Amino acid sequence: MRQRKIKNRVQHPQKVADMRFEELPQTAVGVLQRGPRGAVVVTDHRQIKTDIIVSSSRIGMADYGDKVIVRLLKWRRNSSLPEGEVIDILGAAGENETEMHAILAEYGLPYGYPDELSEEADKIDAGITEKEVLRRYDMREVPTFTIDPEDAKDFDDALSFRQTDNGYEVGVHIADVTHYVKSGTALDDEAYSRATSVYLVDRTIPMLPEHLCNEICSLRPDEDKLTFSVIFLLNDKAEVQKSSIKRTIIRSNRRFSYEEAQRCIETGEGDFAQELQILNRLAIELRTRRFQHGSIAFERDEIKFHLDEKGVPTGVYFKEMNESNHLIEEFMLLANRTIAEFIGKNTKQGQAPTFVYRVHDLPDTEKMQDLTQFIKKFGYTLKLKENKQPTAKGINGLLKKVQGKAEQNLIETLTLRTMAKAVYSTDNIGHYGLAFPYYTHFTSPIRRYPDMMVHRLIEKYMKGGASVPKAEWEEKCKHCSDREQLAANAERASIKYKQVEFMQDKIGQTFDGVIAGVTEFGLFVELKDNKCEGFIPIRELDDNDYFDFSEKEYCLYGRITGKKYQMGDELRVVVERADLMKKQLDFRLA
Repeated sequence: MRQRKIKNRVQHPQKVADMRFEELPQTAVGVLQRGPRGAVVVTDHRQIKTDIIVSSSRIGMADYGDKVIVRLLKWRRNSSLPEGEVIDILGAAGENETEMHAILAEYGLPYGYPDELSEEADKIDAGITEKEVLRRYDMREVPTFTIDPEDAKDFDDALSFRQTDNGYEVGVHIADVTHYVKSGTALDDEAYSRATSVYLVDRTIPMLPEHLCNEICSLRPDEDKLTFSVIFLLNDKAEVQKSSIKRTIIRSNRRFSYEEAQRCIETGEGDFAQELQILNRLAIELRTRRFQHGSIAFERDEIKFHLDEKGVPTGVYFKEMNESNHLIEEFMLLANRTIAEFIGKNTKQGQAPTFVYRVHDLPDTEKMQDLTQFIKKFGYTLKLKENKQPTAKGINGLLKKVQGKAEQNLIETLTLRTMAKAVYSTDNIGHYGLAFPYYTHFTSPIRRYPDMMVHRLIEKYMKGGASVPKAEWEEKCKHCSDREQLAANAERASIKYKQVEFMQDKIGQTFDGVIAGVTEFGLFVELKDNKCEGFIPIRELDDNDYFDFSEKEYCLYGRITGKKYQMGDELRVVVERADLMKKQLDFRLA
């Protein structure tokens, strides 16, 4: 148990300078300000927590108050501050466009698309020749539709449905992006470099130029489109009787939003209502069986914002998951699993060819043991197997038992933290969270490069091609996993920024919250109404007490008062400060 006295701790910049200069990031984002001896860039970089000196000859066209990207040039041993030069101007600090670009730049993500590549994409012919049609399985006469968010512009998956004498034929049709983006081209190199589209609160930074993702490849209604498809024959219990993988041509008859599809499912009225109701019933069967076989039922609230015309948040709401969302989810999971099994189980040559899997490792054993001990005080048990791992059934049982209880948020959060991150790999270890021995990503090639990799490998192996080099493709997998994590970090940073911006006019107001995290420095508190998270420094808890931090108990103990602050406890807090530059809310106890 660590002890912590209530004092501020200031880190001297020279301690950062003592690091090897080559180990520091090459660039940082900050605000150009006037310093005592010229210009400085004030940055809150995760590694460079100090100002950066910029000489007047290295400012370029930047003005004081601009947010800029600065490149580190040198850090003299006798100086407490590094020196740098402005290499890009993002705009006036505090403006929405500037701040969103700053978040992208902070994580090394692009905030624009190269003009020359957009122009190259614009030259791609969207026309479908008769020769190409003859190469493909023609499904243009089969009832087909897309279901996406209301504001979606790129539709990379569609479902087709028809009833046959032998059961239900369901087609999962995915945009055939690799037909247009060829390996080795500048467009493909850029897509690989990005590896994923990035979704900030107010915008999408696409992996591909808009002409490709929103027009040519997007499965828009009443347009012939080239697709890569998995076609299933299902019986009344949603059991797969037969499946096939084909290059196809489709024509979507209708574009649904999730809300429109949900109304059709609930009322039985509207376009394709009967088809949607049958598909929904099949999806419920798939979902029920998936959880019976060990999939873990994690569902966390997804925060969304109402934004005005300037991008300023005016309200917070949470994304709802309805039957229409689950319908699409289940058929995408089925397609991804089927593709992975098709390759992974193909051992005709002694072993399966190299492939890109989406894998999810077992939970962290130490964290899981801590969790099992911790939940006992609430009256719950979680049995561990000989390998110190729980069964998925046990985890689901725990998550079900805490539903509606005061400790629900605490135990759900702690259970989630025991889990490994899902990544891409050529080494198939299965997907623990889904309880699938074989799984991949095939269904979103417009926004994920690994899906394009999977499309190319499927095409190659279906034509009898030899296995690709494992080491080379493992390196590609690692790159895509790393980029995915950066994109997720940027998305979280944009949410955090908007939360702080939303709370700016609420200084001094009181809210109900829940302790969402405990550190030796203080408490993270999440507000119940809007999920905005703020920090209470340990010095604010009690001026006359010393607090000990217990990592395994997720709490702070007051040595004198005996007061305990534990993760999951409810608190009333007052909004003390909203720092947009640091993306940080500060609270105090009410």
